[in-house]
Amino acid sequence: MFMNHGSIVAKRSLVTALLSATLLASPVALAQNSMSRHAAKAEQREETVEQRITTLHAELKITPAEESDWQAVAQTMRDNATAMEKLAADKASQPAAQMTAVDDLQTYQAFAQAHVDNLKKLTASFQTLYEAMPDAQKKLADQVFQRAHRQDSSAG
Repeated sequence: MFMNHGSIVAKRSLVTALLSATLLASPVALAQNSMSRHAAKAEQREETVEQRITTLHAELKITPAEESDWQAVAQTMRDNATAMEKLAADKASQPAAQMTAVDDLQTYQAFAQAHVDNLKKLTASFQTLYEAMPDAQKKLADQVFQRAHRQDSSAG
């Protein structure tokens, strides 16, 4: 399916796609899109985790008072990226020629489960930040996520 080759570009695209999806996509949208479509979108965007952290920090207008909560969100994003990179590296080290259809489905399941687990962690850390925001900033955050979701949906 998506990990039948071990190229660095494919692994990086998958990791970037999953991280983008972790932050931006709803579970319904994720269910409707395949991992390979996310990888293709990520290749087009080529946005790193650090770039996404910087962009969101600016878009959400994080204040000095919110910086501690924001750093928890940013660290969760970094940790999630590291976990996905490790999973991608582990899966890429398996010889593609020896993978069965069941192995391929199990690989897809492992990535999907890791994505769900990472999304839970990110949601928890972001919720702390969001709840501390004033109403105007919450509205801004809502708009940032809605815009990103629309862009993600229209790109597919």
